[in-house]
Amino acid sequence: MPEISCFLGISIRMYFNDHNPPHFHVQYNDYRASLKVHDAAILEGELPARVVGLVAEWANLHREELMNNWETLRASGEWAKIPPLV
Repeated sequence: MPEISCFLGISIRMYFNDHNPPHFHVQYNDYRASLKVHDAAILEGELPARVVGLVAEWANLHREELMNNWETLRASGEWAKIPPLV
């Protein structure tokens, strides 16, 4: 599972050929969750509220790149790093 971005101790990853809906995985310390690409809503798991806010802000800025990674990971296994939240 490639790490597509990392910032403030938050690791963002996507699985190869993962199930729908399009989503990404977040790890922060002992917390883990998967969030939908479309609206950054939590599908599964839990994160501190502050981390959810930061990840949602980042996802809103990079939604197109997230969808591109989702599609290329499923089709060919290729992916690209996405800039961190600064």
